[in-house]
Amino acid sequence: MAMNDNLQLTDYVTFTTAGQIFGLPIERVQEVFRPSRITRVPLAGGQIAGVLNLRGRIVTAIDMRKRLDLDVRDEGEAPMAIGIESGNESFGLLVDSLGEVLKLADGEREPNPVNLDRKLARVSGGVFRLDGQLLVVLDVDRVLELGAEILAA
Repeated sequence: MAMNDNLQLTDYVTFTTAGQIFGLPIERVQEVFRPSRITRVPLAGGQIAGVLNLRGRIVTAIDMRKRLDLDVRDEGEAPMAIGIESGNESFGLLVDSLGEVLKLADGEREPNPVNLDRKLARVSGGVFRLDGQLLVVLDVDRVLELGAEILAA
């Protein structure tokens, strides 16, 4: 069985946030875009950057730096957004920069290492080791569990 795992390939859309490389399974990604205007939402948690209008759809923008408790983006650095859907909701994950689409063997995906930063481990569905760098596979459903975590905080 395990041999077949190495033959199973998954495409990941890669992106960087605060110097860390992440991957999202391509089937979870609707589109990538540069958000134009993000409208703040009063009383929304800090991780919610606001909402934006994408071709007539209202999209909730999630600041991945704040979601992962990382350093704030420098002023003037325009984020990119990765559009995902969950249930009937549309979300835009605000990231620093987009990478390429990588085809990676499922059998090479490893569980989270014990020394993986807790903030990353909370939203990670495993890791790939790429040329001395760790690609953290984002678990979209955990990223979107904003409400429960904010209420618990």
